[in-house]
Parts: sequence; C-alpha cells; structure tokens
Amino acid sequence: MIQKLCSLLMLLLLLNSCSTNADDRIDNPNLINVSFRLNLDLNLPEYNALNFPGNSYSTYNTGINGVVVYNINNSQFTAFELSDPNHPLSDCSTLRVQGVIAKCDCDDGNSYNILTGELTNGSGQYTMKPYRVSKNGNTLEVFN
Repeated sequence: MIQKLCSLLMLLLLLNSCSTNADDRIDNPNLINVSFRLNLDLNLPEYNALNFPGNSYSTYNTGINGVVVYNINNSQFTAFELSDPNHPLSDCSTLRVQGVIAKCDCDDGNSYNILTGELTNGSGQYTMKPYRVSKNGNTLEVFN
C-alpha cells in the first residue's frame, strides 16, 4: 500500500513539474523565430559535400543570418542558425564557418562547434539555435 501511495505521489509531482506553457521556457532574447523550409538535393553539385561525413554546407540566404548543415554519419545531420546567440543582431554577429567551428566577428571572439552548437571560445549563456533536419532519399529538408 505504501509503495502504491509513493508511486502515485511521484507521478503527481512529475505531472505537476511539466509545463505546456511556452512562456515558462527561457527563450533567447537575441534571436527571433523565423519559419522556413530549405530543401537540399544531394544530387546537385552545390550540395555534393553533404554526401560525405564530416562535411558541411553553409548558406546565408535562409534563417535569420544563415544556416549551416553538417553531415555526422550520412544518417544524422545537424543544422544551426548562423547568428551569434549571445549578441543582439548586428553586422558582427553573423557566424562564419571554418571547419567545424563557427566564429563571430565581434570583439569577444565567440566561437561555436557546429556538431553540438556549444560555445567553444568566448562568453555567453546560449548555444547556437538548432534547426530540424529530415532526410528523404537524396534530399535534406532543413526547417524551423
């Protein structure tokens, strides 16, 4: 009986701690939410690098300031916003990809890992803004 009561109490605590209210989440005040869909046909020469693990593709025409897509192992891909999440939008806050690092041109020298989105150098509390990636045949769809 005590075990059932404890289980019920734990379930109630768990349900109470979950929130469906989006206002309860800590959103990054520096980056706005934009809706987009980017389709990358891996048969086209422009996106050929994404057919091989360890390669990335960057575009500065989608998202807020751009999007980088990285091929982890041909079945897993990451995609992140190319705006420094720890700066308000400005001329220097667009990230430039060099290998697996995305660097900010602002004075603090923030840089981020494009596999995980984590800050690798500099200062700030936010990681890169992730986007969803779906692979269907030879097409990658990146979206928010």
